[in-house]
Amino acid sequence: MSSAWLPQGTVYGSLMNFADEHVALAAQMTTAPYKAAPQAPVLYIKTANTFSAHGSAIALPAQVQRVAVRATVGLIFKPNSLQAQQNIAGAAIINVASAVLISDLAIPHDSFYRPPVKFHCVDGFLCAGQLPHAVQGLAWLDDLAITVRINGVQVQRFSTADMVRRAAQLVADVAEFIDLQSGDVLMMGSPFHAPLAQAGDVVEISAPGFAPLRHTLVAQIGECV
Repeated sequence: MSSAWLPQGTVYGSLMNFADEHVALAAQMTTAPYKAAPQAPVLYIKTANTFSAHGSAIALPAQVQRVAVRATVGLIFKPNSLQAQQNIAGAAIINVASAVLISDLAIPHDSFYRPPVKFHCVDGFLCAGQLPHAVQGLAWLDDLAITVRINGVQVQRFSTADMVRRAAQLVADVAEFIDLQSGDVLMMGSPFHAPLAQAGDVVEISAPGFAPLRHTLVAQIGECV
């Protein structure tokens, strides 16, 4: 039997954490105002109005024809989880309570360094998986195959082995400038080319060790963001 779960803290998304994002945006990285590849994680926030549970019907704003489905894994923090130590190799040892599949929806747009809130923080646009998977260490998340199906047809399959920062390194780097709290969620990111879905589609995201995450997209009459 599946169980609904929703985040209890702040949800942070990670951009530029997959190799193909760096390839696709290589030319833009050297232009103003940045003139170089990012040296720290590039983050954005999914606000509480975006949270929806496994099995939800998520309404698209009026005039929005398609949305990008960014499949990812969210790392969920527990109390005092950032009392990190360093081992002899210098790798961060981070205590993360659990992990969960996430469907991070967005209205397609061109800005990745400063993702517009209005395209990411639409009502229901972060669908969380079933009850989170308890974790003991993060290494198993470093080569995880994630599959996206739309209406039963596989449209994307990728591996977290292609991340620029593996799970533990991502958490350690983010912890240098954000005081992550109990219940906060840090999404590990997803590849540059996200599949697109439209009203009427059924989206399913799956990965070994997780119960599948499913949601549908439905049309809504109203003003587009």
